[in-house]
Amino acid sequence: MFEKFFSKCFRYVVRKGHLFGPVACLTIAFAISACQSSTAVKGVPVNEIPITKAPRAKRAQTQQMRKELALMSKVKENKCFHEISGIPEYRIGPLDVLEIKAHSGEKVNTTTVTVDSRGRISYSFLDDLHVAGLTPSQVDALLTKKLSSYVRRPRIDILVKEFNSKSATVIGEFSSLRASAYGRAASGRIRLTGRTTLMDLIAMAGGYTVDADIKNVKFIRGRKTYLINLYDIIEKGDESQNIVIDDGDVVNIPELPSYGERVYVMGEVNQQGVYSLDDAQDLLAAIALAGSFTRLAKEENTLIVRGYRP
Repeated sequence: MFEKFFSKCFRYVVRKGHLFGPVACLTIAFAISACQSSTAVKGVPVNEIPITKAPRAKRAQTQQMRKELALMSKVKENKCFHEISGIPEYRIGPLDVLEIKAHSGEKVNTTTVTVDSRGRISYSFLDDLHVAGLTPSQVDALLTKKLSSYVRRPRIDILVKEFNSKSATVIGEFSSLRASAYGRAASGRIRLTGRTTLMDLIAMAGGYTVDADIKNVKFIRGRKTYLINLYDIIEKGDESQNIVIDDGDVVNIPELPSYGERVYVMGEVNQQGVYSLDDAQDLLAAIALAGSFTRLAKEENTLIVRGYRP
């Protein structure tokens, strides 16, 4: 007959370079038994765990991918903007709303027009004028030239009131998308208003959450997917990965692996539960967080059960 056996699992995941080795799932069992039993938790005694440094993980980014990202970070124009005299200007498109101001002495006449689905507007004496792909200053010059046939020295100002033709999509661990618990969840579609970098886009989406895996951000353009290390941009100032966003781009910030940030302490401890890996970076810290051993615990029977995920 076997006496009652007290054992629970403590799953412990460590980061690179941690005392317990590679990133893996560890389980610490505090086993209590009155006699030797074949039903004991299978594991390795703590004093037999080798202290090794985890090997450096291979970067998922290829050299070719980094070169392409670097080129994307330096573009002077795309579907969203065009640089004129060193100043990036928004490219007007279908469904954008323009405000046109015509000056006559001190009098100003303001007209609001919407670009139709074919990229055309009608204004004053001009019908079906194609403006899609042009910047506000280029539309200003075009209208001035066309109106010169009807008005002496026309003075025109163009302002984009609503940006409806260009957008990018954000999914995953963005703060604006995770606010649903408070009834404030936003759309994953972000309207682009000109030259917009990856960091600009993330800011427009309310930033990332505490659960975001910022070292493995996925960027999708067309049919190609790139991996971006946002940590390098923020902490190391690596602007070569801070790409310029184009119309139709998708940015996905995944969630941190669930086993990579949590510690489960169970068994003969005073406060069984789930703890943050940041607070329990070694065995003693984990046990301390759990309120130390109970009076029934046999500390010498503490086991590490390590399970590896493929």
